Amino acid sequence: MATESKKVILAALVGNALITITKFAAAAITGSAAMLSEGIHSVVDTGNQVLLLYGLRQAAKPASAKYPFGHGKEIYFWSFIVAILIFAVGAGFSIYEGINHLRHPRPVHNPIVNYWVLGFALLFEGGAWMFAWREFSRAKGKWGVFEAVQRGKDPSLFVVLFEDSAAILGLVVAFLGILLGQLTGRPHFDGIASILIGLILGGTAAWLAYETKSLLIGESANNAVVRSIRELASACDGVASVHEVLTIHMGPDYILVNISVDFIDTTTAGKLEKTIARLDQQIKAAHSQVKRVFVEAESARASRPRVGP
Repeated sequence: MATESKKVILAALVGNALITITKFAAAAITGSAAMLSEGIHSVVDTGNQVLLLYGLRQAAKPASAKYPFGHGKEIYFWSFIVAILIFAVGAGFSIYEGINHLRHPRPVHNPIVNYWVLGFALLFEGGAWMFAWREFSRAKGKWGVFEAVQRGKDPSLFVVLFEDSAAILGLVVAFLGILLGQLTGRPHFDGIASILIGLILGGTAAWLAYETKSLLIGESANNAVVRSIRELASACDGVASVHEVLTIHMGPDYILVNISVDFIDTTTAGKLEKTIARLDQQIKAAHSQVKRVFVEAESARASRPRVGP
């Protein structure tokens, strides 16, 4: 999964790097607020991709005495930081620049330059979006888009997809704002376009922050995985009942499992050890993302309310 995520991020990084300088150059030549907002947008996106790559690199670090369960949550942290940057820098600056342009409207000079730059930007962003969508579609399987985002445990895939989608929508808004300003002779449309771009970025950032927050706090494995683990545990010899199956994603490809089991009273210590070892092997064989399994022996009277499927 990390390899696919890295490919998506690199594709987006290349696309943004190619168009950032041209957007700023066009903004300087034409004086367009919408184009300046798009330039800032591309800078933020480029920085975000660098942070996501750094997060993937940190998440791949092995476990240690200080971090016994590894660094998998690094990618969740940096994805959350990306959402904050989109909101604070991208959305904030675009809205500010748009309001400033409405208060002090300036005509856009040589708008044809903007059209060329926006066209090339749309081409590059579209290519990056197609690549991100292909990898996202492969990862989501039969789930719908919104369901895949809610259930997905690798935020780097949908973060880049959201960014690219917001970028394409922003390009369309910038084009319409500049075009309407040229056709009507009213430069206010350019400022309105800048504000709309800021609102698009703000909405994208809010959604990204919401989706990555639960992963950062500690989200359980998907219900199908939890049910499967419960069934495997219930089918083991010597198990009277399974009380709790607690799971948490320590990273996109790292699930920690804790199972509370009531063993048959006549089970010997030797048989208990073999049962736990066999259960550990079966769970890891069925679910490659499960890296650690802890089994807690608990009597029926001491059991807590059932959690999860």
